[in-house]
Amino acid sequence: MKKSLLILPVLFLLVFSNTIAQNRHDMSSNYLSYKGLVMCGYQGWFRAPGDGSGRDWVHFGRNGKFDIEHNTIDFWPDVSEYEKTYETPFLFSDGNTAKVFSSMDESTIDLHFKWMKEYGIDGVFMQRFFRVTRNKDLDKDANIILGNALKASKKYGRAIAVMYDLSGLRAEGEDCSSVIEDWKQLVDDLKVTSQGEDQNYLFHNGKPLVVIWGLGFPDRSYDIRNIGVNQLIDFLKNDPEYGGCSVMLGVPTYFRTLNKDTKPDPYLHELIRSADIVLPWMVGRFTSNLYGDNNRYRDQIIGDIEWCKENGVDYVPIVYPGFSWANLQKNRSDKTKPAEYGAIPRLGGEFFWSLVHNAIMGGAEMLYVAMYDEIDEGTSIMKVMDKPPSGEGYHFVDNDGMPSDHYLWLTGKAGQVLRKEISNTESIPVR
Repeated sequence: MKKSLLILPVLFLLVFSNTIAQNRHDMSSNYLSYKGLVMCGYQGWFRAPGDGSGRDWVHFGRNGKFDIEHNTIDFWPDVSEYEKTYETPFLFSDGNTAKVFSSMDESTIDLHFKWMKEYGIDGVFMQRFFRVTRNKDLDKDANIILGNALKASKKYGRAIAVMYDLSGLRAEGEDCSSVIEDWKQLVDDLKVTSQGEDQNYLFHNGKPLVVIWGLGFPDRSYDIRNIGVNQLIDFLKNDPEYGGCSVMLGVPTYFRTLNKDTKPDPYLHELIRSADIVLPWMVGRFTSNLYGDNNRYRDQIIGDIEWCKENGVDYVPIVYPGFSWANLQKNRSDKTKPAEYGAIPRLGGEFFWSLVHNAIMGGAEMLYVAMYDEIDEGTSIMKVMDKPPSGEGYHFVDNDGMPSDHYLWLTGKAGQVLRKEISNTESIPVR
């Protein structure tokens, strides 16, 4: 009788333990921490007619068209190494037809990750916009591209992570619940965090890293108090099946002081304290046009890092090569004057390197490069042409006489400086 009574609690514990949900992530990775890494943002949003997406021109031009009147890119990609390319109406000075790539092609993603390995770039955050989370179709473009990226990250040993961009979330009737469901789908169906013993999903503090971008910006229609972002963070960190993650939040540059480009709501600080890393969006806030702006950038980073240490979160600053979106802004009714080509000049890499140098001088332990492929806002580091198409009625920005791979090479050098493999010189490295 006594033996039977002892068996009952044991059986109960066995049954109870079997009902506890099992975490669905592989708790190992070749990248267990963001620290010491240089990661890039990767949009993957370019489409072309005939690429299998069933769509027309996307992010090359507006309204599905890509011609003089509808062009939205300022830099022209160097497609000499691409397996698949698509003809455009634009011409080079010698009369040859200019071509572009599509992000839908597996060969495009493969080539981009190949370049990352060749130039020593650690990996990318795959951008996933809110509108994608509304669509449960497993064959949607974003899933195909992410699947190809996961394959390429394994092939070339590059880090990869998911970044949710809340752009497009409506103020009325929507919250972050669709992001939760989307993350479940990525974990279950794409196996983003369970790629086997040799997986390269980026971890931080030993946990898979997920990014939520778009909190605290005054131009957003939604209120961060009303969209359930706190529940999303709690889910990612604590859900027994899909949680156990580290969380990085994308916020405005002046998040610390809650002014200038940031809504003055202290709730943002509560959210940041509940996360693991904060990523302030600095594109356009610092420029090569203002004397001493590099010092202001460094001072901003020093102050941010001090605040983050006091509040128990890690910090990653943004570096970027320049900025130009004249064609993207052209003919927009809400613009009173045309945007300037090369609004933040690249200066042959001098601006990019000044940010790298000062970020690391300021104490940065990791870097985020904006962006890998964004030729429509002129922040891309991938290969672009120094002699782009030219003709009457259209203009593209050149590469300051630099080789097409100049910014891939510089980004690799930034990683070497970050890891103290080479000196952090104020002057740009000599190739």
